Amino acid sequence: MCEYCGCQSLETIDELTQEHDEVVRLISHLRPARREGGTVRMAEVAREIARVLGPHTVVEEHGLFPALAGDFPDQIAALEAEHRRIEAVLAEAADGMPADPAWPERLMEAMAMLRDHILKEQDGVFPAALANLSTEEWEVVEATRAKAGSTLFRPAA
Repeated sequence: MCEYCGCQSLETIDELTQEHDEVVRLISHLRPARREGGTVRMAEVAREIARVLGPHTVVEEHGLFPALAGDFPDQIAALEAEHRRIEAVLAEAADGMPADPAWPERLMEAMAMLRDHILKEQDGVFPAALANLSTEEWEVVEATRAKAGSTLFRPAA
């Protein structure tokens, strides 16, 4: 993914990027599962994606996005709306396999949207944050991350 602007040198952005990478890795399991008729496996992957996106979305929506919304209100509103659409499809699998036979197709559509969404964040939001956020705003983002936690593995220090 993106490495050209230097934003990944910030731990906060690096962690968000690592979460994006994990989500993309998980998405790659969906097409083979669907081809093999593994809708149960698709639901399992959907739950794994939702688990990664939970704290990730909190950091974006309560830390990063508010700091950028004043300068980029339409873009931030569109990203938040995409979060809601993606979350809604993932939530259908929260308690097991969704009963709706159209769910696998909706999941694949939502995951295509999510891949595009990730590119928007990495190519637009993260560089904009690097260029525009003050030290105090970064501290809010970092405090939000500390509160939200992460699903990424962190070796013991």
